[in-house]
Amino acid sequence: MRPIVFILIQIINLYIYLLIASAILSWLIAFNVVNTRNQFVGAIAEFLYRITEPVLGPIRRRLPSMGGLDISPIVAFFILWLIQLYLAEYVYPNVP
Repeated sequence: MRPIVFILIQIINLYIYLLIASAILSWLIAFNVVNTRNQFVGAIAEFLYRITEPVLGPIRRRLPSMGGLDISPIVAFFILWLIQLYLAEYVYPNVP
Protein backbone atom coordinates (compact mmCIF):
# COMPACT_ATOMS: atom_id res chain seq x y z
CA MET A 1 0.00 0.00 0.00
CA ARG A 2 2.91 2.37 0.66
CA PRO A 3 4.04 2.51 -2.99
CA ILE A 4 0.54 3.49 -4.09
CA VAL A 5 0.37 6.26 -1.49
CA PHE A 6 3.87 7.40 -2.48
CA ILE A 7 2.77 7.62 -6.13
CA LEU A 8 -0.34 9.57 -5.10
CA ILE A 9 1.82 12.03 -3.17
CA GLN A 10 4.07 12.50 -6.21
CA ILE A 11 1.06 13.06 -8.48
CA ILE A 12 -0.23 15.71 -6.07
CA ASN A 13 3.23 17.34 -6.11
CA LEU A 14 3.16 17.44 -9.91
CA TYR A 15 -0.34 18.92 -9.88
CA ILE A 16 0.76 21.62 -7.44
CA TYR A 17 3.56 22.55 -9.84
CA LEU A 18 1.03 22.70 -12.67
CA LEU A 19 -1.17 25.01 -10.57
CA ILE A 20 1.79 27.30 -9.95
CA ALA A 21 2.72 27.31 -13.64
CA SER A 22 -0.88 28.07 -14.59
CA ALA A 23 -1.08 30.99 -12.17
CA ILE A 24 2.23 32.45 -13.35
CA LEU A 25 1.26 32.06 -17.01
CA SER A 26 -2.08 33.75 -16.39
CA TRP A 27 -0.25 36.71 -14.81
CA LEU A 28 2.14 36.89 -17.77
CA ILE A 29 -0.79 36.86 -20.19
CA ALA A 30 -2.73 39.46 -18.17
CA PHE A 31 0.23 41.87 -18.14
CA ASN A 32 0.96 41.31 -21.86
CA VAL A 33 4.37 39.82 -21.22
CA VAL A 34 3.56 36.83 -23.40
CA ASN A 35 1.17 36.72 -26.33
CA THR A 36 -1.30 33.86 -26.69
CA ARG A 37 -1.27 34.31 -30.48
CA ASN A 38 2.08 32.55 -30.41
CA GLN A 39 1.23 28.89 -31.07
CA PHE A 40 3.61 27.54 -28.46
CA VAL A 41 2.35 29.84 -25.71
CA GLY A 42 -1.24 29.20 -26.76
CA ALA A 43 -0.73 25.44 -26.60
CA ILE A 44 0.84 25.62 -23.16
CA ALA A 45 -1.91 27.93 -21.90
CA GLU A 46 -4.61 25.63 -23.28
CA PHE A 47 -2.94 22.57 -21.73
CA LEU A 48 -2.63 24.22 -18.31
CA TYR A 49 -6.22 25.46 -18.49
CA ARG A 50 -7.57 22.01 -19.34
CA ILE A 51 -5.53 20.36 -16.59
CA THR A 52 -6.30 22.83 -13.79
CA GLU A 53 -9.86 23.89 -14.58
CA PRO A 54 -11.56 20.69 -13.26
CA VAL A 55 -10.16 21.54 -9.81
CA LEU A 56 -10.26 25.34 -9.96
CA GLY A 57 -13.73 25.68 -11.52
CA PRO A 58 -15.74 24.33 -8.56
CA ILE A 59 -13.60 26.35 -6.14
CA ARG A 60 -14.23 29.53 -8.16
CA ARG A 61 -17.98 28.93 -8.11
CA ARG A 62 -18.00 28.58 -4.32
CA LEU A 63 -15.75 31.53 -3.50
CA PRO A 64 -17.27 35.01 -3.24
CA SER A 65 -16.34 37.56 -5.87
CA MET A 66 -13.12 39.34 -4.93
CA GLY A 67 -13.08 41.81 -7.80
CA GLY A 68 -10.30 40.92 -10.19
CA LEU A 69 -8.46 38.75 -7.68
CA ASP A 70 -8.63 34.98 -8.19
CA ILE A 71 -7.55 33.10 -5.08
CA SER A 72 -8.79 29.69 -6.24
CA PRO A 73 -5.23 28.41 -6.97
CA ILE A 74 -4.26 29.26 -3.39
CA VAL A 75 -7.29 27.42 -2.00
CA ALA A 76 -6.57 24.43 -4.26
CA PHE A 77 -2.93 24.49 -3.18
CA PHE A 78 -3.89 24.31 0.50
CA ILE A 79 -6.45 21.55 -0.09
CA LEU A 80 -3.88 19.48 -1.98
CA TRP A 81 -1.31 20.19 0.73
CA LEU A 82 -3.71 18.92 3.41
CA ILE A 83 -4.36 15.77 1.38
CA GLN A 84 -0.60 15.23 1.12
CA LEU A 85 -0.22 15.62 4.88
CA TYR A 86 -2.99 13.12 5.48
CA LEU A 87 -1.46 10.60 3.08
CA ALA A 88 2.00 11.07 4.59
CA GLU A 89 0.55 10.48 8.06
CA TYR A 90 -1.06 7.29 6.74
CA VAL A 91 2.26 6.01 5.38
CA TYR A 92 4.43 7.15 8.30
CA PRO A 93 2.12 7.29 11.34
CA ASN A 94 4.71 7.58 14.14
CA VAL A 95 7.30 9.86 12.58
CA PRO A 96 7.58 13.18 14.46
